Amino acid sequence: MINDLFAKEPKGYEPLASRMRPQTLAHYVGQTHLLGTGKSLSRAFTHGLLHSMILWGPPGVGKTTLARLMSKVSEAHFMTLSAVMSGVKDIRAAVQEAQQVRAQSGRDSVLFVDEVHRFNKSQQDAFLPYIEDGTFIFVGATTENPAFELNNALMSRARVYILKSLNESELASLLHQAVTDEDRGLGKLNIDIQDLQRKLLLRAADGDARRLLNLLEIASDLAETKNARLVIDNGVLEQVLQTSPKRFDKGGDIFYDQISAFHKSVRGSDPSGALYWLARMIDAGCDPLYVARRLLAIASEDIGNADPRALQVAVNAWQVFERVGPAEGNRAIAHAAVYCACAAKSNAVDTAFKAAMKLAREEPSYDVPNHLRNAPTSLAQSMGHGADYRYAHLEPMAFAAGENYMPEALAHHVLYHPSDRGIEGKIGEKLDQLAQLNENSDLQRYK
Repeated sequence: MINDLFAKEPKGYEPLASRMRPQTLAHYVGQTHLLGTGKSLSRAFTHGLLHSMILWGPPGVGKTTLARLMSKVSEAHFMTLSAVMSGVKDIRAAVQEAQQVRAQSGRDSVLFVDEVHRFNKSQQDAFLPYIEDGTFIFVGATTENPAFELNNALMSRARVYILKSLNESELASLLHQAVTDEDRGLGKLNIDIQDLQRKLLLRAADGDARRLLNLLEIASDLAETKNARLVIDNGVLEQVLQTSPKRFDKGGDIFYDQISAFHKSVRGSDPSGALYWLARMIDAGCDPLYVARRLLAIASEDIGNADPRALQVAVNAWQVFERVGPAEGNRAIAHAAVYCACAAKSNAVDTAFKAAMKLAREEPSYDVPNHLRNAPTSLAQSMGHGADYRYAHLEPMAFAAGENYMPEALAHHVLYHPSDRGIEGKIGEKLDQLAQLNENSDLQRYK
């Protein structure tokens, strides 16, 4: 649970990703926006200014390493907890350890909490008094948006730093280190890996340093020696990469970011963007029917009556997938995505429905006007229910000009304002015509 940075590790197998963990800031790869000259964390490291922080970023970008380096630079006692496996009892043990270190040596302590977002509210609250009184410097690591997952009280006591996925150049630097370093890396193996294979590994790493090193280590285990060189060729990489899925955490930030990008591409009438994000999600293991369900929402929310056919196309895509399976079903969902992206857009129905819900919540519960009430019995009829109701099919154009279907207090509220796009433009023209007939009618319900 808890360990000191300077404690000796037992000998034995250690994964390449662990062996390659930087021991100095000079070997750290990535996060130049935080660690470049004059940047916020760079100044903190240079001057040993420890402070509590939240490190937010995807897996394998150096969150744990940063915490360890910060502790090392400041010669602080380093402790670590995993929110997946720890509870309040472990937090208390960390507090006691930090207090003992302070009493015995006067050293500060850094408590690194991995996956901090997995702690519940009460567990997060348990840290607060000890952050406040300086018992330890708190460093939390999370792959989820801390604004959604962490308590405000904890957030207010720690600075949030956003860590980014490593770019190809940064990953290439790390790959070079791993292949050539004889002490920490695989330099003694005399690895032969050409530019094409390097690019395949960098692409498969998907911005994740740990993933890159794990893939490289597996490839080195599978490679054969030729002419005193350990050759990592296409055959080796095919074995390594065929079972190596892309980053995609259902229910996490990456999942919702990609869904958001897909939705906004369709709303923005960009079929290429829609197809790209759809392919990214399917390639990473997303359930295609989740996308199909999102398309149904898009067809109603963002397209509406501008093209009512979009809703049916989306329903059909869902049914095709269920009937024929992923191979052809994925293509049907792509078909629906492209149709929805290219369709005329209108959120007029969505806006009207929200306005109606607001009206229902905020206005009194008006009685149904008598002419609109149901009159199935003679008693109801004697009470005036249904009286003076004008049956539209008996009126010219099947429209009872001057009639009103709202409570009298809301008689002049207009909730639906059609756009002039697609089929909805025609709907708007018809409603304008009917509104004119109402205005000119001598039989207006409410004067």
